[in-house]
Amino acid sequence: IVPFAPGGGHDAMARILSGPLSEKLGATVLVENRPGANGMIGAEYTVHARPDGNTILLASPAEIVIAPSVYKTVRYDWQKDLTPVCLAGTTPIAIVANPSVGVKALPELLALARQKPEGLAYGTPGEGSSQHLAGAWLANLSGAKLVHVPYKGAGPATNDVVAGHIPLAIVGMAPVLPFIKSGKLVAVAVTSRARVTWAPDVPTVAEAPGMAGFEATHWEGVFLPAGAPADLVLKVQQAFAAVLRQEAVAKQLLDLGIDPVGNSTDEFKVFLQEDRARFAKMFTFTGLKPE
Repeated sequence: IVPFAPGGGHDAMARILSGPLSEKLGATVLVENRPGANGMIGAEYTVHARPDGNTILLASPAEIVIAPSVYKTVRYDWQKDLTPVCLAGTTPIAIVANPSVGVKALPELLALARQKPEGLAYGTPGEGSSQHLAGAWLANLSGAKLVHVPYKGAGPATNDVVAGHIPLAIVGMAPVLPFIKSGKLVAVAVTSRARVTWAPDVPTVAEAPGMAGFEATHWEGVFLPAGAPADLVLKVQQAFAAVLRQEAVAKQLLDLGIDPVGNSTDEFKVFLQEDRARFAKMFTFTGLKPE
């Protein structure tokens, strides 16, 4: 289950992994997109599925660790209703602009946003996504007016900024990297702590004046419904880890801007708790209130 529309990083990753996973698991792995409610529709679908291994969620931070901060009511508790399996990959969040905006660096973008009474609109995969929180925190720190435009996935948001319907997008690197390489989008900054090795010319947000300490990373995580037996969890974890280590698969993911991981279930559980605390803190920085 991909909880976002086709065309984004999660969708691309799922489709790259589906073939090799089919071989490892001995069953056909089909990718089913269930977008909406910032990933929560796909997560809720998984929560109500049988824990027999036939339903696997390729989740994002939005519906797992961010939703408890953003929404007063979430119709599932990921810590009780889902079974963590492994961290499949991580990807920096990229701030990209249509070339017609005329900015190439973050200080230029923020200066332009301050000059415009209406501010600058930026698209994200959805309300309360890691990308939305990154944009809201950026606006809060800089004082620039950045207007959030939520989409049902990174693909639609990327398409609209490429087409010039909106000036900016804040999305995972995966869906925008081909457009950056072709010159159809300008990479203004990445939100990771350090520059990424496969895009070393793109500065981090933290390098801009007044932005020290800014960091936000997007990820792709594997979950089963709650109640999945331990041997099944281990089988799925080992299959993902093995596939993510395959040279051809890793290259495809890196070309998309996704760093493959495939860690242990225990390591993933620790990561989730740390990420939950990190995004909860980020949410307070945004000045937003739970909806």
